[in-house]
Amino acid sequence: MTITARRLALMGGVAASLLAAAAAHAAPAPAPASAPAAQNRAAAAALPALPDVSIPFTKMVLPNGLTLIVHEDHKAPIVAVNIWYHVGSKNEPVGRSGFAHLFEHLMFNGSENYNNDFFKGTELLGATDQNGTTNTDRTNYFQNVPTSALDSILWLESDRMGHLLGAIDQARLDEQRGVVQNEKRQGENQPYGRVWDAITNATYPADHPYGHTVIGSMDDLNAADLDTVKAWFRDYYGAANAVIVLAGDITPEEARAKVERYFGDIPSGPPVTHANQMIAKMTGAQSETMYDRVGQPRLYKVWNTPPTGTADADYLGMLGQVLSAGRNSRLYKRLVFDDQIATSVGAFNSEAEIGSQFLVMVTAKPGQDLNRIEAIVDEEMAKLLRDGPTADELERARTNVGAAFIRGSERIGGFGGKSDILAESQVYLGDPGAWKVGYDRILAARPADLTAAGRAWLTDGSYALSVLPFPDYKVAATDVDRSKGVPTPGAVPAADFPDIEHATLSNGLKVVLASRDGVPTVSMNLIVNAGSAADAADKAGIAQLAPAVMTNGTKTLDALQISDRVQLLGASLGAGSATDYSSVSLTALTPRLAPSLDLFADIIENPAFRADDFTRAQAQQVSGIQQANRNPGAIANRILAADVYGPQSPYGRPTSGTEQSVAALTPADAKAFHDTWFRPDNATLVVVGDISMAELKTQLERALGGWRAPSTPLPVKAPVVTATPPAKPRVLIVDRAGPQSIITAGRLAPAFDAAAQPAQVAFNTALGGAFTSRINMNLREDKHWSYGAGAGVRTANGPRLFAATAAVQADKTAESAAEVRRELSEVVGSRPVTEAELSAVKANLIQGMAGDWETNASVMGDLTQMVVFGLPENYYDGYAAGVNATTPQSASVAARAIVGDGPTTWVVVGDRAAIEPKIRALNLGEVQVVDTEGRPVN
Repeated sequence: MTITARRLALMGGVAASLLAAAAAHAAPAPAPASAPAAQNRAAAAALPALPDVSIPFTKMVLPNGLTLIVHEDHKAPIVAVNIWYHVGSKNEPVGRSGFAHLFEHLMFNGSENYNNDFFKGTELLGATDQNGTTNTDRTNYFQNVPTSALDSILWLESDRMGHLLGAIDQARLDEQRGVVQNEKRQGENQPYGRVWDAITNATYPADHPYGHTVIGSMDDLNAADLDTVKAWFRDYYGAANAVIVLAGDITPEEARAKVERYFGDIPSGPPVTHANQMIAKMTGAQSETMYDRVGQPRLYKVWNTPPTGTADADYLGMLGQVLSAGRNSRLYKRLVFDDQIATSVGAFNSEAEIGSQFLVMVTAKPGQDLNRIEAIVDEEMAKLLRDGPTADELERARTNVGAAFIRGSERIGGFGGKSDILAESQVYLGDPGAWKVGYDRILAARPADLTAAGRAWLTDGSYALSVLPFPDYKVAATDVDRSKGVPTPGAVPAADFPDIEHATLSNGLKVVLASRDGVPTVSMNLIVNAGSAADAADKAGIAQLAPAVMTNGTKTLDALQISDRVQLLGASLGAGSATDYSSVSLTALTPRLAPSLDLFADIIENPAFRADDFTRAQAQQVSGIQQANRNPGAIANRILAADVYGPQSPYGRPTSGTEQSVAALTPADAKAFHDTWFRPDNATLVVVGDISMAELKTQLERALGGWRAPSTPLPVKAPVVTATPPAKPRVLIVDRAGPQSIITAGRLAPAFDAAAQPAQVAFNTALGGAFTSRINMNLREDKHWSYGAGAGVRTANGPRLFAATAAVQADKTAESAAEVRRELSEVVGSRPVTEAELSAVKANLIQGMAGDWETNASVMGDLTQMVVFGLPENYYDGYAAGVNATTPQSASVAARAIVGDGPTTWVVVGDRAAIEPKIRALNLGEVQVVDTEGRPVN
């Protein structure tokens, strides 16, 4: 259950989701400033046009006022059910902030005829992509279910729409109030977590509908009572204030019959007044400075702008693309690429129903002056608004938006899926097809349109927030004995898995294809048999850094030229590494596969490893490590792995390396990693998408056939050093003050075993792998000490790390650790997983597989795992049977294998002074205080 922030890149209605998706795919990919603009325009003109986009629908209004929208998509036997209520935090009266979101939580606690946790009902249906979210303007509830379970989910949804009040009592209100308050604490405990409160308070008058945050204040949450709950339901949850979208394996006729059957008797509710436009236009310039526990300074600049669905809102979104999407964008090129004083930039128009906000965010390198960065932002925006965007910039933005939307429209449900797009357009703009107006407007936009919108809204009325790192203050030793009282003054002085095909190219490169024709895209991932486990101890991080540098420049293209080609092609590039493999990936539009593949091949075969490209990628990796070192969860995970695996095992080292190890790496190290491991006889190319094996092989032979293995023998990876876990249990405490503590407990589990995996997954799902798992239900739902808790096993080819983790309120740290210990002990002893628990787990895992491979990305992920772990080709075909065959006895075998005698290491990140005495009293093991790197402190 989630709060959706209006001020994140998911925009409302028309072009909002389109631009947000484009921004999400605009991570820097390589390309050079030296290519003449005329050549770029000629290249763009020669490319095939973007494929047409449509989301056909049928709209109906039932006699009780409920709006029904149906979209047919029969590629998988699933249906997305997405219900939007036209009510959000802007409808909250004074003194009731946070109530829309609190009520969303109550909707999951049971209804009059299903008086149980909603997720317990949906897991039996195999529901996936399920959640509930609240923003300023609407509250929604959604999930995908197998077609065979549609009647069941419609019964559940209609029961809570029409029959809720009798199931709500004071105990449930108190429980969810506690959960929401923990969610608030968790959000505010993250780096930059207090920013949105500051922006909201500074950019809206207190009496404006957007003048308070969606999460609300602690005082208002404490004041929520049952009378307010019931009034909210009666006022806003009537049928006439709701939209239900059914997308997937269903016809309009079937949909209407089912929805009328289950929802037709629900009253319409009273009329609800909806504001159309309330733009809080600011004048002049405001600024504030905030200190937070962050690794890098960050600048936010905000302007209030027109609501979603307006032409200016769409054009301002395009200006955000020009400013920050890709390495050639104005702000990225100036601040990150050229001047190298920032590590990331973002600019977007965050649209909402009655008013929007245009935001610019720049994360500076440590030590850089935000005043200088703000001056550069102002300078670049002034140039853009004076001269307007170039034709090349506009074309890149068009392709970026179009390609991202095409990729996103593959999904029927979940965030940004087709059901979400149709519901959003209906609720905000009164027409399920209104998104197309904005999409077409964006594709037809002229430079003058963007310039005019920018001049109208971005030249006056700004708010700037500078977030600066709070220094790591230390206390000093003292010899004062306060028991002696105040010193006497002296003398006065002067801080179902798709079918798989195999092929081998002439150069020995193995190819695995899952052909899918639903969307005109092709995705591929080159898997190289060497990951961070192959890193020498003094070269830790090179497996992650080398592929990143590869995408920064080839022998004929520099970083800016690569970035420009990627954007013009509507493609996306990626690179990275895991413990056991490294990869370079490409997603391309099918009509533009050939030129995209040429670029992919050039990156794989001819990386240049120039010093400036290397330095930029190295700085980004170091920056990521620094950010992780400020995150309490990342700190706990890193220390746990190092302690459980032991000092000699590469599995205990972070894939990214350390600040020190990465800073010591050189371009020669990156080149050596590439030359040693990136060779066709040490790689497999996994491909998913709209292409046949015959066509793919022809394309690959043309583009990659010339890539040859060197004459030297294929190196043999050094064997992974056997893990050496601690000889006896111990507790490592990291001192970090805050409203929450992180608790994680772990031990070594056996290496991956395909035969044992289904039972192990079933067991772990019951213990800590689902919302309704034992650990989460205990700490979140029963005790409401945590927003979320769980357990899992890290994937690896060698010994795997099992960990149970929870973020808990600080004053319940020891009590929560005691509950985790009890759950782990009882599941292998006095309270093993029961048949009833396994029945629920099986229903959830097996039925949920109907939508597991809806997207190319999900198929790619599992196909990659098949290659990396050497799984049999029928592994996923038999996976459901394996899960279904799990018995309480085989679950107990899995429990003993994974949990064993309990954790060998506990890591607790929190306020040492407040938590240490109680932690020691638990006798979990020998207690040691360590710093954020795991080193003992006095």
